[in-house]
Amino acid sequence: MSTAPHEDTYVVGVDYGTLSGRALVVRVGDGAELGSAVTAYPHAVLEETLPSGRPLPPDWALQVPEDYRHVLRTAVPAALAEAGVDPARVVGIATDFTACTMVPTLADGTPLSEVPGLEDRPHAYVKLWKHHAAQPQADRINRLAEERGEAWLPRYGGLISSEWEFAKGLQLFEEDPELYDRTEHWVEAADWIVWQLCGRYVRNACTAGYKGIYQDGEYPSPAFLGALAPGFESFVTDKVEHPIGELGRRAGGLTAEAAAWTGLPEGIAVAVGNVDAHVTAPAAQATEPGQMVAIMGTSTCHVMNADVLREVPGMCGVVDGGIVAGRYGYEAGQSGVGDIFGWFVETSVPASYAERARAAGETLHELLTRLAAAQQVGEHGLVALDWHSGNRSVLVDHELSGLVVGLTLGTRPEDVYRALLEATAFGTRVIVETFRDAGVPVEEFVVAGGLARNHLLMQVYADVLRLPLSVIGSAQGPALGSAIHAAVAAGAYPDVTAAAARMGRVHRNAFVPDEAAAQRYDRLFAEYVALHDHLGRDSGTMRRLRALRREARTVDLRATDQLEGAHA
Repeated sequence: MSTAPHEDTYVVGVDYGTLSGRALVVRVGDGAELGSAVTAYPHAVLEETLPSGRPLPPDWALQVPEDYRHVLRTAVPAALAEAGVDPARVVGIATDFTACTMVPTLADGTPLSEVPGLEDRPHAYVKLWKHHAAQPQADRINRLAEERGEAWLPRYGGLISSEWEFAKGLQLFEEDPELYDRTEHWVEAADWIVWQLCGRYVRNACTAGYKGIYQDGEYPSPAFLGALAPGFESFVTDKVEHPIGELGRRAGGLTAEAAAWTGLPEGIAVAVGNVDAHVTAPAAQATEPGQMVAIMGTSTCHVMNADVLREVPGMCGVVDGGIVAGRYGYEAGQSGVGDIFGWFVETSVPASYAERARAAGETLHELLTRLAAAQQVGEHGLVALDWHSGNRSVLVDHELSGLVVGLTLGTRPEDVYRALLEATAFGTRVIVETFRDAGVPVEEFVVAGGLARNHLLMQVYADVLRLPLSVIGSAQGPALGSAIHAAVAAGAYPDVTAAAARMGRVHRNAFVPDEAAAQRYDRLFAEYVALHDHLGRDSGTMRRLRALRREARTVDLRATDQLEGAHA
């Protein structure tokens, strides 16, 4: 009897999220998921203070790079143990990361936060994707690029985000010139962790294109960078530029040190790095044109392939080969989704609801979802804006903030909760319609991520979008996507699409639109768009409120510094 190819070989995918890292052991022949483990980052996200206790300004979000190595030492061996496979049969490992998450390093890859004497310098740490303190720098990049007619600007929908490499790099240059001079590589965390695994720094094509403004073989010119700030003109050549690796290719072999960390064989294939959202598309078997994949978690990233190159207003970017080779990969996103629901439950639900949830054996999210699901569309009389963490697409403005309109003394927590769920669906519809209007058709909506478990949310999305909604057949989409890339890097498949056909999985048309609900949502969406355009495009109210908040926080920080100085 013949045996299936690769039935006794395995790969490991490691997904680095916002708060934890997950390792997944996968069989190469059919994508069977055999064992997994999760490790929380010991330092989580640094948003208020450094580990030393030093306060951070508003809108900062940092991480500690040692937490990433900790995942390799703990989650990978634990996943192998759960899978019960012989580590000698593992042929490759691949990783994916949040983006844009930046690590300032020395020439050998040592993060500046690990250099003695720099532990108390905020700019020495990893700047997480949701570090939004570089919005002023992003604004200047956008204004200058528009004034100069830079050819790369339309590839990013006309706006560069504060989350990306150049805005964060300019912030470092201007706020801590000494640390900027000490930085020898400005490295995406997606590439830094691969560097730790194989001992080679390879810049991946995905983040270079989407987050590093790399288009048609070039970065922004020294003339442009110098016009932004004198002395910044060598940022690309000194800090950023590096050989680029195609997705799914082998970056190198696992080093002896990394083999000891993970329990894997030395020398096995280490794939070129990738981004958590983009790597998920193959796991959901969504590599064809017209299939938009939404990776829904704390935030949502929307990715899709197309055979056409178009300039989509407010998109995060379009990159040749950014998702799979041979097609244009598009990206858009929402900076807050699950984070918004979590914020509401943590801050705005009375104790009586917690007691009801406990009595029913439910979480607060489950209780609010059940109560919200009993409502008719529009029954709550509310409409919300999903900008609690700013707007990534299509306005690309992290100075914007959340809003709920229609509150009365009769409004209940489940009303607001449902309005927030709907707001994220409306935000996605703005993105979908913007893509279509630009000539990039969206014909199927595929969901991955933990929020896919909320059936009310999924049906709301299907109704609001008027699209069939498919759901990935894995609870660990990014890790499975990384495992697919590991299999390609190890030579088990000729390309990512071929590997996805065997190793990916999806439930097609799991949710379909309800026409009556869709018609009512059309009316609510019209109200959302009116607020979206007024507060996002025409009014400066939200920006002025953020400025007042920033001023007040700055006064508090100065007072703290003065008090500490007096005590010293």
